[in-house]
Amino acid sequence: MNSPLDHPELFATYKRAKADAEHKFGLIRTAAKKGPKAVQAAVDTSARADKRRDSFAKKLRDLGVVLED
Repeated sequence: MNSPLDHPELFATYKRAKADAEHKFGLIRTAAKKGPKAVQAAVDTSARADKRRDSFAKKLRDLGVVLED
């Protein structure tokens, strides 16, 4: 079984994508004060960030790295 240290660049990219996804999700609450269009834009942005994070997580899993969230 591989550890994250075996693939440091990919793991670092995954961690940044994970942090970005969490941040974008938090923006949805802030956008709620600005109206439905702002909320929809924040939701769309958050969904793209989640997809990016999941893509990197899949690459790491394919390499045998166990991710603990």
